[in-house]
Amino acid sequence: MSLRIIFMGTPDFSVPTLAEIVGAGHDVVAVYSQPPRAAGRGMAERKSPVQTFAEAAGLPVLTPVNFKADDDRAAFAAHGADAAVVVAYGLLLPKPILDAPRHGCLNLHPSKLPRWRGAAPINRPIMAGDEETAAMVMRMDQGLDTGPVCLGESVPIPPDATYGDMHDELARRGAQLMVRALSALERGSLDCQPQSEEGVTYARKIHKAEARIDFSLPAREVHNLIRGLSPFPGAWFEVGEEGKRERIKVLRASLADGQGTPGTVLDDRLTIACGDGAVRLNELQRAGKKPMAASEVLRGFAIPPGTRV
Repeated sequence: MSLRIIFMGTPDFSVPTLAEIVGAGHDVVAVYSQPPRAAGRGMAERKSPVQTFAEAAGLPVLTPVNFKADDDRAAFAAHGADAAVVVAYGLLLPKPILDAPRHGCLNLHPSKLPRWRGAAPINRPIMAGDEETAAMVMRMDQGLDTGPVCLGESVPIPPDATYGDMHDELARRGAQLMVRALSALERGSLDCQPQSEEGVTYARKIHKAEARIDFSLPAREVHNLIRGLSPFPGAWFEVGEEGKRERIKVLRASLADGQGTPGTVLDDRLTIACGDGAVRLNELQRAGKKPMAASEVLRGFAIPPGTRV
């Protein structure tokens, strides 16, 4: 026996869950994704990763702008779904949509709820220096990630792990967790418990201004910022003479020994002094270039000791 599932998701993070649901034999009656958006240098319309995967798998795809229209709400209800699975869909769902499936809507959230509700739940734990996060399946309500939690799995955050590393790990683990939740739902044994009212934090959206590295901060905070924003949007610094300064993204770094005036290059391995301690920049990306090891960058772009960045 299988469940009739509506899947709702948009970015790469969502694709493993859809793939696992299909692989588990559930009947995916419809896939909802954000409409194609203009992207790239030519600004051509580009389908979302979920839409691309779903069409290749022969699944029906719908891309409404929102669910304000009665026709869109009626079409959603007409699928007769047992449940909707929501993974980074990108729209707040109104109550008629939440209530339409027989068992409601289940959401995969990549944080240890109620910690890090909101828009950037993978980035913020890393930026805050958390040593652990989680993948959680939650039954959705009208609040912002406030629904009761049905299943959860803790996931360690290694000391040098980046946003990209944790994105992939949480996508993989979350996909498996959601299939387990659907199996429990099918058996009638999915138990969802209210979230604690203590320990609530919000993972606000990442703003561009946050990406500039402030080397006056302690080294650990600088390190956490770099890995929490890698590979996108990428923490950055500038180097060069006034009027000819170049912006360089830092994709990987590590804590290092050293002291000095914050922002000063301390050695020929691109160790940079911070407000307390130092960081070594290990992987960089110059404008218009591919990511490279710092040692490769330094072979063609001098940043000698004593340079202020």
